Amino acid sequence: MRISVQAEDFDIAAEIKNLRANRTDIGAIATFTGLVRDIHGGKTIKKMTLEHFPAMAEKELAKIGDQAKKRWPLEGLTIIHRYGALYPGDNIVLVITTSHHREAAFDAAEFIMDWLKTDAPFWKKEQTAEGNHWVSAKAEDDAKKDRWN
Repeated sequence: MRISVQAEDFDIAAEIKNLRANRTDIGAIATFTGLVRDIHGGKTIKKMTLEHFPAMAEKELAKIGDQAKKRWPLEGLTIIHRYGALYPGDNIVLVITTSHHREAAFDAAEFIMDWLKTDAPFWKKEQTAEGNHWVSAKAEDDAKKDRWN
């Protein structure tokens, strides 16, 4: 399992290649890449800043990854989450799951993202023409997480 909280961008193809290296038992790779949008809540986003507590964030991502590995027969798992100043079109998060079968890979990736949205200690501040504001948690994100219980 690879967990990284980093300011630098990530290379999706290189991360997949690392998970596949010398493996012929993997039948499925599911990926999710989260990107900075240029519009949110009807406002144009100029920049998003993600803040976090480093040790706490890595620990929580590892905990979520461990939970996914207990629920599904994963052969590999990568979770990368960026922090700092990000701009529309930039990558924010990458989740890659590998398994013998697609169902496990898809379900695990979705589970991880649903839990990241609610439990990972990252705070987003958006910069718009109207000023800066913190992004609030959403009830629908909690509902998506709760369906896994």
